[in-house]
Amino acid sequence: MASRHAGLQQNRAEAAGVVKQKNMAAGGVVKNRRALGDIGNVVTVRGVDGKKQQLPQVSRPVTRSFGAQLLANAQAVVVEKNKKQRAIVGDGALEVKAVARAAAVPKAVNQKKVTVKPKAVDVIVISPEEEVKKVDKQLNKKAVEGSSKKKGQTFTSTLTARSKAACGLSKKPKVQIVDIDAADANNELAAVEYVEDMYKFYKLVENETRVFDYIHSQPEINEKMRAILVDWLIEVHNKFDLMPETLYLTMNIIDRYLALKTVARKELQLLGISSMLTASKYEEIWAPEVNDFTKISDNAYTNQQVLVMEKKILGGLEWNLTVPTPYVFLVRFIKASLPRDAAVENMTYFLAELGIMNYATVMYCPSMIAASAVYGARCTLKKAPFWNETLALHTGFSEPQLMECAKELVRFHSGAAENKLKAIYKKYSNAERGAVSLLPPAKTLLTVAAPHS
Repeated sequence: MASRHAGLQQNRAEAAGVVKQKNMAAGGVVKNRRALGDIGNVVTVRGVDGKKQQLPQVSRPVTRSFGAQLLANAQAVVVEKNKKQRAIVGDGALEVKAVARAAAVPKAVNQKKVTVKPKAVDVIVISPEEEVKKVDKQLNKKAVEGSSKKKGQTFTSTLTARSKAACGLSKKPKVQIVDIDAADANNELAAVEYVEDMYKFYKLVENETRVFDYIHSQPEINEKMRAILVDWLIEVHNKFDLMPETLYLTMNIIDRYLALKTVARKELQLLGISSMLTASKYEEIWAPEVNDFTKISDNAYTNQQVLVMEKKILGGLEWNLTVPTPYVFLVRFIKASLPRDAAVENMTYFLAELGIMNYATVMYCPSMIAASAVYGARCTLKKAPFWNETLALHTGFSEPQLMECAKELVRFHSGAAENKLKAIYKKYSNAERGAVSLLPPAKTLLTVAAPHS
């Protein structure tokens, strides 16, 4: 066996020598051919920049599958490095691309390890739109920083504030306006959704049915006779226990008719009972009959005369009975007088009835009489403040505007005890109505000069 192995080695050596001699004979020079092992152990790949890169030599033989695996691993390493070096700023408009070259791989097995640092190339791409956005962002940032800085007080503003404080002119906190309809939000009869529009309409149309000075056009009637008629009608109103709306509508019908037609003195009482009959039919659920009015007037008139006068009244007024009387505004203005107080309510009605009895208040519109009655009642009962923002909003009048009419009502109150016409005075001296007529009037209001509005 040993001799056989030696013979094989000798044959191989001879064959190699023959091949070597042939190569030398053909070219005269020995060709530089690399060993098959060296050729198979070197794998080249292409980097990002397109240049070939060599992978380190491996000891295992390189098959096709193993070479493909090495190539894939090398490419994965390069991609991972590129991902780490790439940064994108904004919405794709500003990009910073860093491209690095892979480290150089040793070309030969016997060479020392040489590391080549990749050259980083920074590429910045900025679009024109991004430049505009960047400038706007910087300007907005400066504006916000400027607005956030507190402005310091100047020396002049400081002195002005101190002067106002010394003189008592410093700003007082505004009084909050109270929502007077909040408690009636679930009350369908209160008509909260429409109440403001209703009273705006009343304010617009109250002057259409407003009565002006007419007493001089009546040859047989004067102010005193009118007051006597009203005093008697208030007693009739209490006797029949009628609604307050009926009394105020009765007075509205009488004044409007007297402003249109001339009435004889002997028919003035007939006008009164016929007007109350008409108002009762309009306001009451169970209105008194014609016989009730003729009897209460001691049969001074017949039923036929009452019906004829009623027809004349309705024809003269053109059947227009839906008018805003002082009572319509009284209900709303008393509600706005907070806190709610029974004494203020009774005093307001007392002053308002004194107003409709006296002819001097005919020159004032119904809303003015109602607002002045509320103001006079608060002054009489010393309910401070006498007037506030809530009352001013709902009445539409300021305190100076009410001063003149309120003085008239307080003047009537001061002379009610000595007046011969005591129907209203007795009515409100009852304990059921708080006996407000017995209270002293607001004399301080009479002494105060009316301020200019």
